Amino acid sequence: MNNVSRRMLAMALIAGLGASGASAQSACSSDGVPRPAALAERFISADCEACWRDAGTATLRPGELAVDWIVPGRAGQDAPLSVAASREALARLKELGPTDPTTAATSRLTAASGEHKLRVAHGPAFKGYMGASIELKPGSGGPWHAWLLLVETLPAGSDGSPVARNLVRNALQLEWHAAIGISNQRSTRLSESRAMDIPKGAHPDRLRVVGWVEDVRGRVVAAAQSRC
Repeated sequence: MNNVSRRMLAMALIAGLGASGASAQSACSSDGVPRPAALAERFISADCEACWRDAGTATLRPGELAVDWIVPGRAGQDAPLSVAASREALARLKELGPTDPTTAATSRLTAASGEHKLRVAHGPAFKGYMGASIELKPGSGGPWHAWLLLVETLPAGSDGSPVARNLVRNALQLEWHAAIGISNQRSTRLSESRAMDIPKGAHPDRLRVVGWVEDVRGRVVAAAQSRC
């Protein structure tokens, strides 16, 4: 499926207009959800099953949003956590700077509050896909680097985890360049809609979306999470 087809499918799924038999569940979005004050990105090597169960796992501070990445391990498909590992986790680690963890690592970034407005949304799961969208109304500046994640929210105790997690199941990276408008009276709206694959083993009723946008210096200027 090419990107145009994914966008068309995403728009239909977000609106709940999928083919006959699709769930009538309404779309879920970040509307009315408090903006996260910071991101706490927890990385675990797929080789390190004990890291998932570690009682010393970083807990959340007030206002933080957790994102849990599983990094491909040296054992490849034989790694105990390989089913949830993703290449995007490696890409994110490279952006943040630390080397690939052989066990676990945590990165914390403060999310700015102010002129930039971010919205994320998703529709119901349908035939292995979930339509998802991200939209930025920047106050000024650019270009922007954005992440849109499909995460599975897992309660504490899931498979022995001592903390609740937002396990990354799919990820989309975007590069946005603010257009130069004829008028400066209103901000440019930057948006993207995609149909995101739901990987085998994920529970659709636990899926939602998380997104954030960074400036050219890697600072998080806005973050958002959907809620149904």
